[in-house]
Amino acid sequence: MLDIKFIRENKELIALAAQKKRLDFKVEELIALDDKRRTLLSGVETRRAEQNAASAKITTASAEDRAKLIAEMKTVKSALEADENALKQVMVNWQNLMLRVPNIPDMSVPDGVSDAENKEVKVWGEKPAFTFEPKDHIELMTKLGMADFERGGKVHGFRGYFLTGDGVKLCFAIWNYALDFFSKKNFTPILPPIVVRKINLFGTGYLPQGEEDMYKTQDGDYLAGTAEVPLMGMHNDETLNAAELPKRYLGFSPCYRREAGAHGKDTNGLIRVNEFYKFEQVIICEANHETSVKYHEEVNRNTEEFIETLKIPYHTVVNCGGDLGLGQVKKYDIELWVPKEGKYREISSASYFHDFQTRRLNIRYRDADGTLRYTHSLNSTAIPTPRILVSLIENYQQADGTIKIPKVLVPYMGTEKIG
Repeated sequence: MLDIKFIRENKELIALAAQKKRLDFKVEELIALDDKRRTLLSGVETRRAEQNAASAKITTASAEDRAKLIAEMKTVKSALEADENALKQVMVNWQNLMLRVPNIPDMSVPDGVSDAENKEVKVWGEKPAFTFEPKDHIELMTKLGMADFERGGKVHGFRGYFLTGDGVKLCFAIWNYALDFFSKKNFTPILPPIVVRKINLFGTGYLPQGEEDMYKTQDGDYLAGTAEVPLMGMHNDETLNAAELPKRYLGFSPCYRREAGAHGKDTNGLIRVNEFYKFEQVIICEANHETSVKYHEEVNRNTEEFIETLKIPYHTVVNCGGDLGLGQVKKYDIELWVPKEGKYREISSASYFHDFQTRRLNIRYRDADGTLRYTHSLNSTAIPTPRILVSLIENYQQADGTIKIPKVLVPYMGTEKIG
C-alpha cells in the first residue's frame, strides 16, 4: 500500500506503474473517490463540531432556548448520521481501491508482458554432455524407488506425489545443508505457523487479487504459500528499535498453493505441486532505497552461491514489468538447467518492496531524529523442495542409471550415489 498523499502528488507515476505491470488499475477512479471521501469527512467533522457546540450551549441555556437548541440538534444529528453512513460506504470502496494501487517498479526493470520477456543477466555452470540419452526425473525417481507418482495421484489427486526411500533422504540432506549454509549468512532460523489469519495475506500483498490460488480453512484462515507471510506478520503493528535492524530471518515451512492459474502446465512430476517445503530469506530493514537494493542483491546472491556449491548450471533473470507482483519494486528469478526439457526452470525469486508491505502491516521504527518511519522489506527463496530434485537428479544421472550425489551433500546423505 502506498500513502494517499504520495498517490495524489504522483498520479502520473502510479498510472505508468500500472501500465508497466500490465494491471487494470485506473488511478483517476481512486482520486475521484478520495475527493468524495475528503468532502464527506469534512462534512462529518463540521456537523460533529456543531453538535458539540450545541450540547455545550444547552447546559447553560434557558428553558425556552434549550427546547430550540434540542430541535436544532435533532436536525444536525440526522444529517450527521446520513453523512456517516455515506462515509462508511465510501471508505469501504476507498480501502478496496487503495489495496490495488501498484508499487512503482525500479527504473532498471525491463518492459515486457510476461516471463518470456524477462532479461537474462547471468549464466553459470557447464551443462552436462551425456554420452547416453538422459531420462527425466519422473522415470529416474520411479525406477530408483525415490518417488511414487501414481499412488500420489490416488491419495492427493491432481499433482499428488509420494517421496519415498532415498527421495526422502535426499530432501533431508538438502534441508540440513541449507540450514547450515544460510545460518552462516547471519540469518535467524524460524519455524513459523503456516495457518495464518487473513490480515497477514493482505499485509504481504497476496490478497485481494490472489485468493483463487490459496487454500482456506473452515474458520476463514488460510494456508500460506510461503514463510514470507507469517514472518512479516510477526511484527504486525509493532514499532521496532532502530538498533535491532535489520531483522534477518530464515523461515522453513510447508507451503500450499492451489496452482489455480496453472491448469495444463507441468501436470507431471515435481515442478509444480500443491504442497512442498521451502526455506525463505526475509529481511526487514531501515527505510532507505540503497539499503534495500544492497540486501536485494545479497539475498539473491546467497541462493546463487548455494546452487553453485551443488554445481548445478543456472541462469539469473531480472523480471520484466508484466511479471512483477503488485507490491514488488524489482525481482530476480534464478532458474536451473533441466537436461531432459533442454531449458531452465525457476527455482528461486528475490524481491524488494520498499514500505509497500510494512505500511499495510504497520511495521515502523524511530530513526536517529526520532521520526516514526515504516521499515522496508524484502525476501528471497533460499531453496524449495522437492522442486530442486528435478534439476539435481537429471543433471547428476549416470549412464548406469545411478544418481551421483553432489559433493557438499555427501556428509548429509551418507553415500556418494543413489542406486
